[in-house]
Amino acid sequence: GNIIRNLVVITERMIENLQMTGGLIFSQQVLIRLAEKGLERQKAYVMVQRNALRVWEEGTPFKDLLLEDREIGKYLRKEEIEQIFDLSYHLKHVDKIFERVFSE
Repeated sequence: GNIIRNLVVITERMIENLQMTGGLIFSQQVLIRLAEKGLERQKAYVMVQRNALRVWEEGTPFKDLLLEDREIGKYLRKEEIEQIFDLSYHLKHVDKIFERVFSE
């Protein structure tokens, strides 16, 4: 009750925190999409991990690396990758979730 009622969300800071990951917060979703395309999970994991490591080593955003990766491109179109990284897509049901969780 009181914790949530008094919660202050600083949107700008949340966005900064998300950006600090270089997009790696979406790596699980990339893995899932590759598996949905029929790619063996272990192979998909190797492809995702290869690019994730480059984010830390080079500082290049994860999405940019995926868009440049020809092997990933065999399975995911540019539009699909863009959708994975679209926060509004992931938050589209947030109001319903909050309503369900916090309704009394």
